Amino acid sequence: MTSRFAQWTLDVRDVDSMARFWSQALGYRIEPDDDGEGAHLRPPGDAPAGALSVWLQPSAGPKSEKNRNHPDLVATAETADAEVRRLLQLGASHADVGQTGREGFTVLADPEGNEFCVLHRPPS
Repeated sequence: MTSRFAQWTLDVRDVDSMARFWSQALGYRIEPDDDGEGAHLRPPGDAPAGALSVWLQPSAGPKSEKNRNHPDLVATAETADAEVRRLLQLGASHADVGQTGREGFTVLADPEGNEFCVLHRPPS
């Protein structure tokens, strides 16, 4: 058997606010951790099989550099602009990681500065 992706883990300073942002961004439900420090975000019941869960774990320090990895959220050419606007209203911001403006994605950052992309079409 080979390994499979199961969860995206993110270090955050404010677990509660980041859980609210990412649960609204993804349509996931929040499940506080048993120890009360972190939070699990679980996919909705209608999510495709194998949808990743999200684990938000507390971190003492702020993010200081560009992420070495990040999630890509999927939209379509018809819905990408509306999805970017929705995420900005939730608290995301535009992020500049050296893109040229001709990419098929929009780079955003969550409220703590963690970059992610909104793809304008599913990955090929």
